[in-house]
Amino acid sequence: MLIPSIQNTLNELSDLLTQLSSDDYTCPCFGLSNATIGEHTRHIIEMFQCLENQFEIGVINYDDRKRDYLIQTDILFAKQAIVEVIDKLDKPNKNLHLQQLVDGEELLIESNYNRELLYNLEHCIHHQALIKVAVLQNDSITIDENFGVARSTIEYKKQCAQ
Repeated sequence: MLIPSIQNTLNELSDLLTQLSSDDYTCPCFGLSNATIGEHTRHIIEMFQCLENQFEIGVINYDDRKRDYLIQTDILFAKQAIVEVIDKLDKPNKNLHLQQLVDGEELLIESNYNRELLYNLEHCIHHQALIKVAVLQNDSITIDENFGVARSTIEYKKQCAQ
């Protein structure tokens, strides 16, 4: 169920990108501290790429990302990167270590692939919520009401509606 949820979330992002002009994608948004939709999209994609690229060695460091300017400036390139992320998600669960520098101290924390997939899903949804702030300023873009909303919140709203 986890991988289909990630696929769905990333496909929602890709569908949104289809509606954007290059200016929409790269224009700084005041409500996002002048960040762009492209910058948030790049961040989402690169977190998944980081997990993919470091899976074999078993040590994941999300700070060790490429920060590919092309992803944040070229919608078609970003959409292709999303397709590649989706294509590479299905891997066996295995133990991993999460490496992070926090306040000058290097941490090495035990994790596993499924846990990191879940982290990336939640992280993706969080950044999609931020993207939604920028998108809602443009009346010509259609966005699903659940875009950028946590799966647990969607389920809770369904229960309340019954």
